[in-house]
Amino acid sequence: MNTLRKLLVPVDFSDPSQRALEDAIALAKTWGAELHLLHCYSIHPAAIDPYGLAYPQSFELEIREAAGRRLSEWSAKAEAEDLKVTQHLSARFPSDEINELAESLGVDLIVMGTRGLSGIKHVLLGSVAERTLRGAPCPVWVSRTAI
Repeated sequence: MNTLRKLLVPVDFSDPSQRALEDAIALAKTWGAELHLLHCYSIHPAAIDPYGLAYPQSFELEIREAAGRRLSEWSAKAEAEDLKVTQHLSARFPSDEINELAESLGVDLIVMGTRGLSGIKHVLLGSVAERTLRGAPCPVWVSRTAI
């Protein structure tokens, strides 16, 4: 990796994501790179499907708008450092969207946080960072907050 031009920073608004954004800002300032912030909001219609219920179409729109507001707040942190930032929102599964967006944008590095789940939590929940690492089209920088 000779130069970093584009960094993809997936965020879920957690402390580990905050740390990843801070790392990405430092890298972008050093290399003069642009940042692409991605948030994948989740709606689980399968959870209500067995009951024959449907959620109103406005529900997804409200979630998307709220996610967009939060993403704008986080983007403002990078913009305050005079960095070019592009925001991306998706309702898709995070690791799939991260890897496909990284490929389509020609990202040089994915910078993401991890909660560092271990034991049974890791077995049951898995890790978006781990799945991203397996399928990423570029290097992945994983920031971890102190436990």
